[in-house]
Amino acid sequence: MAETFPSSNWIERSEEDGSDVLYLSGAWRLPHAEAIARRLRALDLRGCKRFVLDGSRLESLDTSAGFVLLKHLGEVGCTRESVSGRGFDPRYERLLLLVYERMLTPPASGHTVHLGLLQRVGSAVVDVGRLLRSHVDFVGVVASELARLARNPRLFRSRETVSQFEAVCIDAVPIVALVNFLIGVVIAYVLGVQAQRYGATLFVADGIGLGICRELSPILSSVLVAGRSGAAFTAQLGTMKVEEEIDAISTLGLSPIQVLVIPRLLALMVALPLLVFVGDVAGIAGGMLVGTWQLDIAPQVFLDRVHSALELRHFVIGLGKAPAFAAVVAIIACCMGLQVSRDARSLGENTTSTVVQCIVWVIVLDAIFAVAFQNMGI
Repeated sequence: MAETFPSSNWIERSEEDGSDVLYLSGAWRLPHAEAIARRLRALDLRGCKRFVLDGSRLESLDTSAGFVLLKHLGEVGCTRESVSGRGFDPRYERLLLLVYERMLTPPASGHTVHLGLLQRVGSAVVDVGRLLRSHVDFVGVVASELARLARNPRLFRSRETVSQFEAVCIDAVPIVALVNFLIGVVIAYVLGVQAQRYGATLFVADGIGLGICRELSPILSSVLVAGRSGAAFTAQLGTMKVEEEIDAISTLGLSPIQVLVIPRLLALMVALPLLVFVGDVAGIAGGMLVGTWQLDIAPQVFLDRVHSALELRHFVIGLGKAPAFAAVVAIIACCMGLQVSRDARSLGENTTSTVVQCIVWVIVLDAIFAVAFQNMGI
């Protein structure tokens, strides 16, 4: 026995062949969404095992009304298998399918949770601990692959290493030289202004030589490499992971560490000392320029003073710190690149994190070196 309702009620319900049939009628659009929802609640569809939706009487349908319908059917326990449709315009069928698929899609992000100060500190400590552990694990994996490479030198990928060396060293020479030159100019000018008050402008050459070669050039060159090459390593490896190229390398029986990480690590460890040397020369040149124009120090006198004040050990210490800085930058950059999830947001976050971590660790290592060398008297 069929139950019928006037068309203004939007839905007519009847029973046919043991199934509940819902005849949708009228204009199912946003202005009528509340009335449609009330009508659905009034029908009391709970307990019905199967529904047939008949759309032959529909005048129009939009996503808001479709959402109201599908949401209510879901609330009364209906599944996709228990609901069928008939008589719908193909456009309305596609629209309902689209709404249903979007309803199944999880939200892009969860609800924002505002943590207290203590909770935020604890969460940050846990995150840092997890990050350090991942880096230590990665160092172990890389060390194992380096030992394997030492036993079997044929695994060394010379072409990839040379290509990476060109990217991280030769292409970086102009920016490293420019930045160190300008820093030399600034330091010489600042020191010169103070030294002129005491008639000690000649000692500016001492400060430039020691400061640039022992501290400033290694740090500045490493920071530039971290921002330039470190970010590039993470972006390259992250993109390869998103596009499943790293999985393809593993499928071919090759080690991603041997193919991707070790060439970058070795290239950077060779390149950074050379960049530090370029920075030394450029920084001293910038200081000499200011000394000549601003402080009336002849170029030959400036260079003689730098030569006498700059002992070989200071120059060697500056160059010696470079491979350690390079190893840290390469390890962090490659590790963060291989940890990228398969989405663009993770790639951006890991690239940013790489630059920040590299700069922080370079400064921390430089502080450790400074204290250690001071205690050793060198």
